[in-house]
Parts: sequence; structure tokens; C-alpha cells
Amino acid sequence: MSKNCVNFEKTEQKFTEFAEKFRIFQSLLAEYNGRYNLTAITDEKEVLIKHFYDSLAGEFLFPKNGGVIEIGSGAGFPSLPLKIVREDLSFTLVESTGKKCEFLKTAVKELALENVTVLCARAEDLGKDILYREKFDICCARAVARLNTLAEYCLPFVKTGGKMIAYKGRAEEEVQEAKHAILTLGGGRTEQICYELPEEAGERTLVVINKEKPTPPKYPRGNGKERKNPL
Repeated sequence: MSKNCVNFEKTEQKFTEFAEKFRIFQSLLAEYNGRYNLTAITDEKEVLIKHFYDSLAGEFLFPKNGGVIEIGSGAGFPSLPLKIVREDLSFTLVESTGKKCEFLKTAVKELALENVTVLCARAEDLGKDILYREKFDICCARAVARLNTLAEYCLPFVKTGGKMIAYKGRAEEEVQEAKHAILTLGGGRTEQICYELPEEAGERTLVVINKEKPTPPKYPRGNGKERKNPL
């Protein structure tokens, strides 16, 4: 388990460099949140630290020119902050709620972000589609489900040699609980990267799962089995 390897000084530099786009994004969140129920965090400073800083904490894990799919995009965390500072990355955002998809498309347009696709779909359906299955360098997710369920949503999208990155709070228990699921789904070495957000805003963990072999064809199982009966 790694600790304190997240450099928030570099994050601060990125915010200075891309200040206008983050200002626009924060304004869009405030404008659309009442209608679309995007986030319970509305205070500007909390949005900055708990959403923007947290999203960028894992930036160093994303390879140059990587293809990324995000599951359960919601309001676009971590994908949109990452895309703002990493123009080299391409993103496919998967969200099953129509209103949230509308917000994501609006944000992508207003922020003038290129190579970002928003798909209004369920991960367990899309994960069986040959156009998306095992096509991505990275699959990321934040605040979607417990890790044993999340692995079944995410790992089918990852190429062998790629990574699944889950943004979590304290995650030791979930990692232990998900060991069988990870191995079953083609995952292997798993690393926990722990860090603390600035201004004592909380302990967080990046769970990084390496994809070591193809996911068996029967996964994801669909019909809600990922949540009702986790591996």
C-alpha cells in the first residue's frame, strides 16, 4: 500500500493554468445541480477540493494518449477535470441516467473538450458489446459501487495490460472482499494508493487493478446480478 504519493502542489499549478475552464465547469455545476441532482456538494471550496482536487489525484496513473472509459460518470468526476488538464486523453463517459447525460454533453460542449463521447447506457450491457469490450487502456469510476460489484462493471472494458482505477475512501475491507471477483474477471496485482485531501477534507484511496488476462465471456452477468449477488 502506497501513501502520500499524490502531489497537490502540481495540482495547484494545473488549476492556475486551466483556471478559466474550471471556473466554467463550477458555474455549470451550480446552474444545473438543482434540476439534475448532480452532487450533494455545492459549496465552492468543497467542490474545488472534494471534486476537482480528488479527481486529479490519480492523473499520474493515466498513460500518455490513453483511451479511457468511465463508468457511472454522474456529474463527470473524475473524467472532466482530468480531460481539462490532459488534452491527450480520449474519454468515453458511460451514464445510465438521461438527465445526467444531458449535463455531461452540455459540459463537454461548453468546455470545448475534444475526443469525449457520452453514452447513455448501462455498463453491464455495454460491457458485452464488441465495440467496447476490452478496448480501453483505463477504466475508471468514482462513487459507483462496492469494489466486488464495480470490478464486474469495469474490468470487461479493459485491455489485457491495462488498468482499472477506482476512486474510493478507505478501501482495505473492500479490496479484501473483492479478491475473488478481481481474479475471476481477469484482474491481477492490485495496489492501494492512499492520500489525504487538502485542508483535512478526508482520506482517500486510489485502487489500481492490473488487467492480466481476458475477462471470461459470461461477465458481466447483467440483470442486476452484479449488485444483488457480487462475485
